[in-house]
Amino acid sequence: MDQNNFDEIINRSLKIREQYHQLEKQHHGTEWTLEEDALAYLTDAGLVGRNIMSHEKRWLKKDSAAELEHKLGENIWWIIVLADRTGIDIKEALEKFLTKTENLFK
Repeated sequence: MDQNNFDEIINRSLKIREQYHQLEKQHHGTEWTLEEDALAYLTDAGLVGRNIMSHEKRWLKKDSAAELEHKLGENIWWIIVLADRTGIDIKEALEKFLTKTENLFK
């Protein structure tokens, strides 16, 4: 992936999260905590699992292909948000992970 494209994805993701924070303040008086964000991510990760099961005809659900696509994108978005909220540079974290893992196969 082009570095500039990844930067744009990160920026767009963080802007969307800020918009959700505004809705949270409007509806609940405060923004979600980091823990609430992590729980939301875990919930969406579980839904990826269910939609994969549906894809494999092991869980009956209508329109799971569209929901799977949406949830996969949403999970990447959550990872970017969680990295930002914990002060982790997601690009650096991914680079370190890929390099370390590639070196296991050399």
